[in-house]
Amino acid sequence: MISGVTDLDATHLARLRTRDPETLRTIVNQHSRRLYRAARGMGVSIDVAEDVIQEVFVTFVSSIDRFEGRAEVGTWLFGILHHKVQERRRMRVREELNDPIDEVFESQFDARGGWIQPPAAPDESLSARECADAIQHCLDGLSSLQREVFQLRQVEELSGAEVSKILAQTVTHIGVLLHRARARLRECLQRKGWGQTP
Repeated sequence: MISGVTDLDATHLARLRTRDPETLRTIVNQHSRRLYRAARGMGVSIDVAEDVIQEVFVTFVSSIDRFEGRAEVGTWLFGILHHKVQERRRMRVREELNDPIDEVFESQFDARGGWIQPPAAPDESLSARECADAIQHCLDGLSSLQREVFQLRQVEELSGAEVSKILAQTVTHIGVLLHRARARLRECLQRKGWGQTP
């Protein structure tokens, strides 16, 4: 059993290449929650995030033979996630160009005209919802690259070197993007009245 997958020795790498079920299960168990959280932080919806993570692991298994063990497995998985999120963004843009608003509106109702999922009551968790909305709105204001850097560095706590490899940017540029993302988020939240002392 692999206790951790950050450094694979030759034995564990060989087991990985033979697609040993126990080794693969360990990797999935160790990384699926972080990948899911990262996908959500990169703007993937709740409905789609699990599918994206499954796609990451399918790609991982199908491309194991190319993995040489020089990078950490987690870094490799985050790289695959980055590409899957980019693919989803491109696909969503194409779909939005071809999706009439009437179909989107109608999809909210069942055949009898009732809500498929009724809107939440207005007084339900209002403060938490306002805070979440403010953060989400501010995150949406970041460029996709800034948002990914913020998610991977700040939330997932990957090193600048790991993020540099994943996003194919220099470590210096990753630092600049993280600084700008933090500054924009702070400024945006302050404009909304959050984070200010009374």
